[in-house]
Parts: sequence; structure tokens; C-alpha cells
Amino acid sequence: MTVFSLVIINKAGGLIYNRTFNEGGLNKLSTNDYLVLAGTFHGVHAITARLNPVKSTPEGRPLSNSTIPGVPGGILTRPEPPSGLEVLESENFRLQCFNTLTGVKFLLFTDTTQTNVDVIIRRIYELYSDYVMKNPFYQLEMPIRCDMFDRKLLSHIREVNNR
Repeated sequence: MTVFSLVIINKAGGLIYNRTFNEGGLNKLSTNDYLVLAGTFHGVHAITARLNPVKSTPEGRPLSNSTIPGVPGGILTRPEPPSGLEVLESENFRLQCFNTLTGVKFLLFTDTTQTNVDVIIRRIYELYSDYVMKNPFYQLEMPIRCDMFDRKLLSHIREVNNR
């Protein structure tokens, strides 16, 4: 069980952080490849967040807002909007996306057998909140250059990879 890599994408789809933890896991990517990956994933995530099927009743008829006063009965209701692509799994790796309320996306590449990926990624988000967002010199949406975040992140991932 291994964590291979972390990519952080800002709300505009720009790459603000990438770090590889296990060199033997995935193919080596150039900085340009990571930039393309970030932009492509941002677009795919936006598209999948809009894919939202209409709910229907058990009889197969679409639900309507007829119970809302002043709203015509023919308007269809939709469930809560989906969060977009959350997990992509292949035979070689698993990509887990954690989308924050501010639109920042954390992409964690792990082995397919890695357990508790959601716990790992939430801990990474806590580290990001504590050491990046509370850093008075960090500018939002800009690349992350924070030594303390790097050290704490590397320590956490080493602990996870050594279990």
C-alpha cells in the first residue's frame, strides 16, 4: 500500500503544488505534464459536476415542483448537485479527489490497495490549512512554497507508506 503523488489545483484549474513520494510507483512526469494534468482534470471535474440526472417517481414519471406555490407543475426538480469526479481507478493506481468548499482540489494518487484514502487526504487538507493558509506570506491561488508544509506532509506520507 503506497501513496504515490499529491497534486493541488486552485479553483481556476492551475497547478499550485505537486509532490511525488514514491519514485517507483508511477511514470515520471515533467512539470509541463503536471500543468496539463491539472487543467485537464479541472475541466473533466467541472463537466462531471454538471452531469445530474432528473429524479423520477416510483411510477417512472419525473418529479415536479407542483407543491411549491406559484410554480407551474411541469418544472422538474433535481437532487443535490453532484460533487463531480471523486475517484478514478485503473489497474495500476487510484486517483482520489477532495474538493474543498473554496474550490481547491487535492488529487492523491495511491496504490489500488491503499485503504482509508479519504482519511489520508483529509489529514493533508488539515496540514494545508494549518501551514499554508495560516502562513501570512502565502498569496491565494499562487504556487505553494512553504517548507513547514512540505516537512509535515512528507512526515505524514512516510508514516502512511510504512504501515
